[in-house]
Amino acid sequence: MEYKDYYKVLEVDKSASQDEIKKSYRKLAKKYHPDLNPDDSKAQEKFKEINEAYEVLGDEEKKKKYDTFGSGYNFTNGQHFDPSQYGFGGHTYTYSTSDGDFSDFFNMFFGGMNDSTGRGGRGGFDLGNLFGGKRAGKRPSPSYESELTITLEEGYSGVEKQVALNIGGENKSLAVNVPKGILPGKKLRVKGKKWGISGDILFKINFVEDGKNRLEDLNIISQLNIFSWQSVLGEQVLVSTLDGKIKVNIPKLISSGKRIRIPGKGYRDMKGNRGDLYLEIHIVNPNSLTEEEIKLYEKLKELSKE
Repeated sequence: MEYKDYYKVLEVDKSASQDEIKKSYRKLAKKYHPDLNPDDSKAQEKFKEINEAYEVLGDEEKKKKYDTFGSGYNFTNGQHFDPSQYGFGGHTYTYSTSDGDFSDFFNMFFGGMNDSTGRGGRGGFDLGNLFGGKRAGKRPSPSYESELTITLEEGYSGVEKQVALNIGGENKSLAVNVPKGILPGKKLRVKGKKWGISGDILFKINFVEDGKNRLEDLNIISQLNIFSWQSVLGEQVLVSTLDGKIKVNIPKLISSGKRIRIPGKGYRDMKGNRGDLYLEIHIVNPNSLTEEEIKLYEKLKELSKE
């Protein structure tokens, strides 16, 4: 079994007072709370460890028992030991709380010390004081997940989208405000209470794949179709960007697949960082040619052979 150093988890010394322990717990619980880290499994696991550590160090009786064991055998965090060699039975511990299962290490010591609420005492401190008065022992409202597809332009400028969902057999219609600068793959949390939904909805943001524009980090790769004579002779063309149309000079003898970089014309994220626009050259043929144009191509073919 792995030894848990609860003092290390709460970032306090072993000599810390209850006020110092509580203060550190409040700070860490805010930092790693699942509501603030909905997509971060590591943060959510850290939040569980913080709760478990405070469950022990915030209770004088548990803390005394924990300190007695720790000082007697001088364990370090993460060290493995055999409980049966220290007076503990070899059975499996299954104690759990409304906040989720605690570690086997906790259960080994305190599996029978829960109070009438089914969980250990916290010395009168309620985790709900951190986040709008919710009780720590109360199960959170359910969360629902869906997906929302927007265009590159809508992500860049921000948009309000009307979304229809079926939740619990009921059809719900809600407006989702997508902030400008959001990136694909990010999750947008929408409070359901306003729309008569018990719980929040997490929308995973997808961008439309139009075959012409794509994101690489904050850079936009945009396909630019040009004719063969433009690639040979070079030409100034009008190109659409997220900020409007601009004139771009195509260099002579450019080949298909080459890119023209336009600095600062890429995507801008929610922090104001901005990428570049890359025009990826694709040489295409016209849909139809006149007889004169065909003759010119035939003449070019003859000259190329010579």
